[in-house]
Amino acid sequence: MVRSILTFPHPLLYKKSRDVKELDGALVRLVEDMLETMYQAPGIGLAAPQIGENIRLIVFDLSDPEFPQRKPHCLINPVITAYEGETVEEEGCLSVPGVRERVKRYARVEVKGIDLDGRERVWEAQGLLARMFQHEIDHLEGILFIDRLGPIKRRRLKSMLLKKERGE
Repeated sequence: MVRSILTFPHPLLYKKSRDVKELDGALVRLVEDMLETMYQAPGIGLAAPQIGENIRLIVFDLSDPEFPQRKPHCLINPVITAYEGETVEEEGCLSVPGVRERVKRYARVEVKGIDLDGRERVWEAQGLLARMFQHEIDHLEGILFIDRLGPIKRRRLKSMLLKKERGE
């Protein structure tokens, strides 16, 4: 089922998520809903808080949307365990529609979490995959990509988004 994606300034987007304790049928259904929502949006990653679920869960698929072969993944309770280098690239976010900004991130990351079968997964990532992991894990910490901008740009952008939200 496609869910609604929360957008700035929804307060849940700024709340730290709690760990997933149980791998059950409800979690499997949530992962399915998140993937369906992400694909429809369309996006390459989605964090549970973006659809109103305050838990540490992300889904992602960086496969080429031009091809019918999808490669969906989920990661439960993901954490960045190692990182190196820096890169600055443009990002956007389903929860901040219409905004794209250049954001500094680590160039390479190692991310650990568990899959739906309870097995530990370790991802070593660089490029777009590394950026996606950092972006989605930020959501689990209550951080939006616009919070990573410099203070003047961030303040100006948030003010513009709030005016837009109010219809000004």
